[in-house]
Order: sequence, then structure tokens, then C-alpha cells
Amino acid sequence: MAVSPGEFAFEDLLRTLAPQVLGMLVRRHGHFAECEDAVQEALLEAALQWPASGVPDNPKAWLLTVANRRLVDHWRSESARHAREKRAAALEPPLPEDPDAGAAADDTLALLFLCCHPALSAPSQLALTLRAVGGLTTAEIASAFFVPEATMGQRISRAKQRIRKAGAHFELPEAEERKARLGVVLHVLYLTFNEGYAASSGPSMQREDLTAEAIRLARLLRGLLPGEPEVGGLLALMLLTDARRRARSLPDGMLVPLAEQDRRQWDSTQIAEGLAILSTVLGVGRPGPYQLQAAIAAVHAEAPSADQTDWPQILALYTVLEAMAPSPVVALNRAVAVAMVEGPQAALQLLDGLEEGLKGWHRLDAVRGHLLEMSGELVGARECLLAAARKTGSVQEQQYLLVKAAKLGQLST
Repeated sequence: MAVSPGEFAFEDLLRTLAPQVLGMLVRRHGHFAECEDAVQEALLEAALQWPASGVPDNPKAWLLTVANRRLVDHWRSESARHAREKRAAALEPPLPEDPDAGAAADDTLALLFLCCHPALSAPSQLALTLRAVGGLTTAEIASAFFVPEATMGQRISRAKQRIRKAGAHFELPEAEERKARLGVVLHVLYLTFNEGYAASSGPSMQREDLTAEAIRLARLLRGLLPGEPEVGGLLALMLLTDARRRARSLPDGMLVPLAEQDRRQWDSTQIAEGLAILSTVLGVGRPGPYQLQAAIAAVHAEAPSADQTDWPQILALYTVLEAMAPSPVVALNRAVAVAMVEGPQAALQLLDGLEEGLKGWHRLDAVRGHLLEMSGELVGARECLLAAARKTGSVQEQQYLLVKAAKLGQLST
């Protein structure tokens, strides 16, 4: 008996199942690019059928069967040669009732390392993995990279072609190569989590399917590489950040900024786990960027209230982070910490050099507006918040910015 489409968020289900189905298909047949195309066709068919007919009892098996058929059809149409026909015919037998049967390892983790193949440039590795493993759309990935959607689509297409030409195998790489790919793997999980925690577009500010999948993969990665401090640092960062999820919005969907959140709603279990993981990795050599970010999240998590936050410690951590891994985003976050320690005017001066690196990103305008409000410049603050509202693709964030701008408008008249 099928599940009613009204009883299940089938879009979230498709996003969760897509990398699993792709992993099983690649493990069985190889040919990553063709398998990824076949899975996309299966997802499209599901998106068209399931809202009307309901989600199947075994949606993973349904997607796997449809994708397998599309793959066979592709191989048959590609060539009429006898060898191709024999190969396609051999693929015809039905797939096992349990799609997970016979899997020796987590397919998604193997898929993650496959997409981070050294034949690809780092940006292409990130883009391809976010698409195949994270389940993000091309538009979402383009937003994360601050590039046009068409540009990102071309990058993903070229990445799939290079994977095919490199003859990459669907298996976990050896220890040395695994370590060489680790930086990109961690960055992919980080971006996937960020997109789930603060969605770049759409009616919902948060997408729990993405954050949950990023945390799941980070746990698997830590099990595979228990001695890598940055893996533990990233997992701790995710847990400490995700712990605030319930307090980030009101029942009507209105966004609640960190300083105004009811900390009693924070998940104490996740905070305890995150702090415990962080304590085990911080003393292992020089801390990396994810450990430093987790340490910043820990300072927030341990503060009984916003007023009791140790902002000098956060500023010190951001200063170290900016020296180690400089980026416009880190500089923007550090400017907020500067405002809390040295005052808004000192922070506003730091924003002047960030325009080029954060061009088109709404958060720069939002932070500038916040700092101007702290300085008492309400008219300028309102203009910045309205500019941020025009740039964000998140409906909830836009609503928050517009409401806040309206309040400032009332105060300034």
C-alpha cells in the first residue's frame, strides 16, 4: 500500500535517497557519469508520479529499478552492436528486493571519495560532490560558490566527463590517497551542512534533511579516520551549531537571531556530545580551521546567556582563524566579534574591504545594517537591511529583514 503524498515530504525523501541509489548503481555498474544521469531521470519521474500516486512502499527500490532501466536503455540506444546488446540484456534481471543486500560498506561514503578524485580541480570536486552526495541542486551550489547557475552547470558537466576519462573506480581509496582527498571531503560536508542550516533559497530557513545527512556522513568519516583531528572538529562544529535549531525560529516561522534565542530550547545532548568530541581533538597538534570554528561554537554553547558570552575569546579565535584560513566570510564574522569587543565603529571600518569578495551576498548588507543600528544610525541601518532583503533567496530571512527594517523606520521618524 502506497503512502499518501500528503503524509510524507517526498522532496526531502528524494534528496536523501538520491546519493544512496547513485552509490548502489555505480557499485554495480561503474560508469559514474551515466549512472548519475540515470538517477536524475529516475528522480524526475518520481517527482512527477509520486505526488499523484503516493510514495511507494519501498521508494529506494523503486528509484533503483527505474534508474537501472534508464541506464540499460541508454546503453542499448548508444550502439546497435551485438556486444552492447549482450551487455544490456545481461543487466535485465530484476534487482534484489532489498537494495542494501550485499553492500560491503556505506556506498555514500565511497561515492564521496570518488567525487573528490584528484583528476578534478578542487572547485569541481566540491561542485560534483555537492550534487551527487549532498543532493543540492545546481542553483543551490552556484549560490554557495557565488557564481551564475549556468557556470556551475558547466562545471558539474565537465567534472563528470573527467571522472569518466580518469577511469576512477567506485571504492574507498587507499590510506595515503584518502588523506590527500580529505580536505575537499571535509569542505563538501561543511558546505552541505551550511546549506541545510541556512538555506540559500526557498520558503524554509532550515533543511533538516541536509544537516542530518552531513552529520551522518561526518560520523561515518570519523569512524573511518578516527585519528584525524579535523574530522572530529567538523563533527563537533556541526553538532554544536545544529543544537540551536529549535530556537532559531518562532512557531510562525519568524527568524530569531542568536542573541535573542531561548537557550533552554538548545539541544543539551548534542552540545554535550560536541563538547566531548572537541575536547578530544583540540590537544592533538596545531588546531585546524574546523576545530577553531567548533571552539567558537563551543563558547556560544557554554554561555548561559547572550550577555555572558565571552566575546574577547571569540575575537581571539577568529583572529587565529583568519590568519590560518583567510576568507571574506571569516573576515565578516570577525568584524561582528570586533563590534562586540571594541564597538561598532571599529567593525564598520573592517567591512569596507569586503565588498569585492562578498559581492551580491546579502549577509554583508545585513551585518552593516546591524552595526549601523548599534551606532544609532537608524536611517542607514534601514537602507542596508532593505538591500539585504532584496538579495536573499530565503523567504524567512527576507521576512525577518523587512520586519526589522520597518521597525527601524518607525523609530527614525
